[in-house]
Amino acid sequence: MREIHTQSIADTVSRLVREACTYLTDDVRCALESALEREASELGRRVLRQLLQNACIAAEEGVPLCQDTGLAVLFIELGQDAHIVGGDLSAALNEGVRRGYVDGLLRRSCVVEPCHSRTNTGDNTPAIIHTRIVPGDQLRIVALPKGAGAENKSALAMLEPSKGWAGVVDFVVEVVSKGGAGACPPLVVGVGLGGNFEQVALLAKTALLRPLGSPAKDPRLGGLEDHIEQRCNALGIGPMGLGGTVTVLDVFVEEAPCHIASLPVAVNLQCHAQRHREARL
Repeated sequence: MREIHTQSIADTVSRLVREACTYLTDDVRCALESALEREASELGRRVLRQLLQNACIAAEEGVPLCQDTGLAVLFIELGQDAHIVGGDLSAALNEGVRRGYVDGLLRRSCVVEPCHSRTNTGDNTPAIIHTRIVPGDQLRIVALPKGAGAENKSALAMLEPSKGWAGVVDFVVEVVSKGGAGACPPLVVGVGLGGNFEQVALLAKTALLRPLGSPAKDPRLGGLEDHIEQRCNALGIGPMGLGGTVTVLDVFVEEAPCHIASLPVAVNLQCHAQRHREARL
């Protein structure tokens, strides 16, 4: 049984959230550079150049890529042969978020009582934590700061099975179209298929963790991803909604078995600041 101390966990989470909010990953930078090469609109190209310049300034000065540093979403894979010592795992994760946002001078955007006082918690906790028990003795932590712009434009539908492949595509394209400039394109589109009401939303969220440019393992899903991307880029929304040929940088689809009477589909949009960092302890 391998021991992992909560102090190490808190330190790691603190580092991950700050890095995720500040440094653009190589895959996203490459995707934006590729988008710049194929964008037909001069205004769209100007926006893409500004996004790349913004990423350089953020990295050089150690400041956030975007003023909206999001809610802290953490994906945890806990090895069944690992033993957490020194305290409670959830408390350690939230302590890491607290230190990362407060000490890192990141904007704290979490409020209590969504429909009432909406008082800010002051430290961006509690984090949204998804935990899985997996084989092994390691702890994998993925931090995904999720801003409100694209998140607010996300959607879920319980389609009738008769809607089929075409119905799924139409729904995803409709969500991207309605999101428009408000979702801060060019977007990464996470799509969940199957499962039930809560699982399909989580599938769409976890789809956003794939590196940009990575092909789907299943050719069926790869074809669906390509078709959705083509349809979305044909909308003409363009970078930051100012018109153009690149509305979407990539589309990722994750699926799970579902009930014979259901066809759940969820679309989780992510803005051009596709941010996540991970570590293993």
